[in-house]
Amino acid sequence: MIAVSALETLHADAHAIFQYALESCNVAPAFDRHIRFEGRTIHRMTATPPASLSLESAKRVLVIALGKAALPMLEATLERLPPGISYRGVCSAPSIPKKRNWRIHYYEGGHPLPTEGSFAAAREALKQLRHAKKDTFVLFLVSGGGSAMMELPLDPRISLDDAIAFHETLVASGATITEINTVRKHFSAVKAGRLAMAAPDSPKLTLLLADVPLKDLGAVASSPTLPDHSTRAECFAVLERYNLLEKFPQSVREYFESLDRTAAPENPESHPAFTNAQFETLLSNFDFVEAASEHARSLGYQVVIDNSCDDWDYRDASRYLLTRFHQLRETTPRLCLLSSGEVTVAIDGPSGCGGRNQQFALDAALQLAAAPGENIAVLSAGSDGIDGNSPAAGAIADPTTVERARSYGFSPEESLARFDTCPLFTALGDTIVTGPTGNNLRDLRILLS
Repeated sequence: MIAVSALETLHADAHAIFQYALESCNVAPAFDRHIRFEGRTIHRMTATPPASLSLESAKRVLVIALGKAALPMLEATLERLPPGISYRGVCSAPSIPKKRNWRIHYYEGGHPLPTEGSFAAAREALKQLRHAKKDTFVLFLVSGGGSAMMELPLDPRISLDDAIAFHETLVASGATITEINTVRKHFSAVKAGRLAMAAPDSPKLTLLLADVPLKDLGAVASSPTLPDHSTRAECFAVLERYNLLEKFPQSVREYFESLDRTAAPENPESHPAFTNAQFETLLSNFDFVEAASEHARSLGYQVVIDNSCDDWDYRDASRYLLTRFHQLRETTPRLCLLSSGEVTVAIDGPSGCGGRNQQFALDAALQLAAAPGENIAVLSAGSDGIDGNSPAAGAIADPTTVERARSYGFSPEESLARFDTCPLFTALGDTIVTGPTGNNLRDLRILLS
């Protein structure tokens, strides 16, 4: 028999762990740990070896901010710029602030699909960067979500509607985020280092919030400012693996078919734009998971971190993690299993309201229903506060989820098949709702007993 009070405690602890991790990864404190302005010198505090950049010869600073954390990153930067420095900028974020800085062009970029605002932001950023000279210091603020929030096709004949269809097809294909971004890099005028290349003579510093594994920083926002190591051959391998060309609009299909598949990387590290460029990661998924682990230990749990199912199909990931959890619990009764990264969902046909985290949680709930009497809670949520097309960040499940859902008239199996999980979890009161967090450090799955 399940102890309701025990499940309530597990729910509360899972929520607390997730919330603590979010609050521990604020942008401003991370900025101060890594970057310090001293007069007209920027010190990179955690660089190995220590590094500094002088702004003495800079007549102005150009700030380009894009992604889900663009606004907090921009705010932290402008608050710390030394007095007397002339600056201008472009910011493409999920929303436009009510109080705007007149020196900054603000755009509301779309996500997960681009909008006219995404196109306008890209055009303005490229225009300002192309006017930048040696005496312009360029500061790029890049976070996850930037792939859609600042976008412009390399082929000007591709319309916004066709670009939207291109992104929509990619996101629903079941491809991993690295594979998706590999294709995006060969489609976009601002990705794969092309923002940096628009100002080849200017010194540059890129500050990153990484929503990808640290070994693959080039995938953040599809790498607008870092050298691109992907090849056309790798791009076409992804297109063929998921049968994407035939699903793209005609203009996009014709664009890819016109490319030389065997061409070498177009934007290597040897390109002049990268000879006077530095990069710094302010926050990553590692920081997010470490904060969650710290709080779980403070609540008395023994913590195990297992990220091996990153980029797996959500069904395979839920089965793997529950199996692993049961194995560990044989010797560790008060257990917290943490798993970060993103699972994939391949959508074929119409879908309802939900996202990959709620899809994962409901699949886990169906497995837990087969073993009634256990005290287990499974939370899966995104650090950006947004799960797919739903208003939730994710959801929490336990062995009673399926029975409770049926009592409300839901068929969990049908909700899962229709990718319509948010209504079910909302009815149960088990969605995780944070609102947009202004951050993006990937997803976190928390399994507790």
